[in-house]
Amino acid sequence: MGSLPAHEVIGLLRQPKMVLFGAGKRHQLPFILKSFAKTVLLVTDERMHKTSECLEMIAALSNTGINVEVFDEVLPDLPRGNVNKAHQKFRNTKIDAVIGLGGGSCLDMAKVISVVLAHDVDVNTLYGEGLVPGPGFPVITIPTTGGTGAEVTCISVVYDEERKMKLGVASSHLEPYAAIVDPELTLSCPPALTAATGADALTHLVEAFTGKSKKPSPEQIDKHLYVGKNAFADIYAKHGIKLLNHSLEAVIANPSDLQARTDTMMGAFAAGMAINTAGTAAAHAIQSPIGGLTHTAHGFGVGALLPYVMRFNLPTRIDEMAEIAETMGIVDSLEPKLDKAKKAIKRVEEILTTIKAPINLKELGVEPKDFDLISDQALLATRLVANNPRELTKKAVLEILARGYNQDLSWWEYSE
Repeated sequence: MGSLPAHEVIGLLRQPKMVLFGAGKRHQLPFILKSFAKTVLLVTDERMHKTSECLEMIAALSNTGINVEVFDEVLPDLPRGNVNKAHQKFRNTKIDAVIGLGGGSCLDMAKVISVVLAHDVDVNTLYGEGLVPGPGFPVITIPTTGGTGAEVTCISVVYDEERKMKLGVASSHLEPYAAIVDPELTLSCPPALTAATGADALTHLVEAFTGKSKKPSPEQIDKHLYVGKNAFADIYAKHGIKLLNHSLEAVIANPSDLQARTDTMMGAFAAGMAINTAGTAAAHAIQSPIGGLTHTAHGFGVGALLPYVMRFNLPTRIDEMAEIAETMGIVDSLEPKLDKAKKAIKRVEEILTTIKAPINLKELGVEPKDFDLISDQALLATRLVANNPRELTKKAVLEILARGYNQDLSWWEYSE
């Protein structure tokens, strides 16, 4: 990005007012809230609520004079009915802030329930971009997995049971007030969840760095969250790629390795910062209907698609993929760029395989009879499709699905 002419360079950051990172930093929570919050709503899941770390945080808030209301019924993939239940339960409760503690669904719940409660609206009126009417309650996000980046992003993803699909609520009003990223909270994260969220973070980083550069107008920057690949997003993407290149394999090999957990959390945070303005692309667009059909983990879905999406995009992103390989330190500086780019893709596959994330769609339960439906629904995610660096047609999606289903890792060219 830095090699572009000066008049073409754009950098955009969207970020919380405060980000606190490091082992044990969860203990800062009462100090962040004490100046403005008398009553807070903590949203989490039943398992996390029972942990000693959660109970200690609640006690610390209470000892500071802050009343804590708890909703511990957050479900995976955040169903709309789950949001509605929390809305009904707390719509008449006077709260000053919302804390999200847990994985991506818990953090998404915190962000979206803050605006649903503040404006007393059904979440289904907020699907899309820029439809949130105004600010919600201040949100403090505390992730317990290293992958989703939801602690810093301006979007919450909700599964609508009636429509049988995931839909995003995207608005700058969802930007958290503060994010507390404490790697100690991930030490008890199960290996499969660690792998799934790690695959998600790796996909975020690659899609942000290889996405489309859009040259947005002032009106587009004002109206849209995602302005495409940009200078600031690239800084975070490259840093995250460098970290996850070694930390993901290390944390799976030794889940109690705090250094590996720390590097993975930093990489996931960097991924969240990157996609917060660059957005994601084809892997996320295609995974959404796959997740709806198979009810498999989002991270495993995007990870399984990533090798094939990278191959599809390769002709238009040789320079960027070569730079990924250089960032990973896996190539000689004199190698041809195409060779470097291919090594980046192979290294991504190696990482996914080592952490036991699937790299074929059969393992997700996808069947050829579903390809047509998946491709049609994927193309409806126009915000994601527009970010992909190569035009994503139905024929292209069908080809990606077929190769992913057959685990065809050969090099290929696509043409209409």
